[in-house]
Amino acid sequence: MRTLLIVFHSLTGGTQAMAEAAARGASAEPEVAVRLLRADEAKADDVLAADGYIFATPENLAAMAGRMKDFFDRTYYPVLDRVNGRPYATLVCAGSDGENAARQLARIVTGWRLRAIAEPMVVRVNAQTPEAILAPKRIGPVEIARCFDLGAAMAGGLAAGIF
Repeated sequence: MRTLLIVFHSLTGGTQAMAEAAARGASAEPEVAVRLLRADEAKADDVLAADGYIFATPENLAAMAGRMKDFFDRTYYPVLDRVNGRPYATLVCAGSDGENAARQLARIVTGWRLRAIAEPMVVRVNAQTPEAILAPKRIGPVEIARCFDLGAAMAGGLAAGIF
């Protein structure tokens, strides 16, 4: 049995919806156990026990969310040189851009020597005012389907030994 770890942070629900969709997609693969953990709950042992990863973060102030950064701060050195070559994918929920959060995350996991199995998936919710930024987010069905498919692809690749 292979394990897929999905680590996420979400304040307004958008990133959580994306991570949950990826988890549903991955759960269809019977040979893969899916663990969906909030960033503040995930530990180095969780990372070490997984065979692949999906990291999901909102972009806040043109950067990866602080709770996701905290996850990497707490787990980075205990995991360093122990997960080399494992696959990962990235989900970003952004108001308008998302690219910087994806770049930050990629730089961190480059140190872990993880390998991306897909381009970062950035979902833009077009939240530009303080009220819209703080409001609960709804991710559209097309984007939810893309997240589901990414989870299914990751789990399928893990089960088949492709990654």
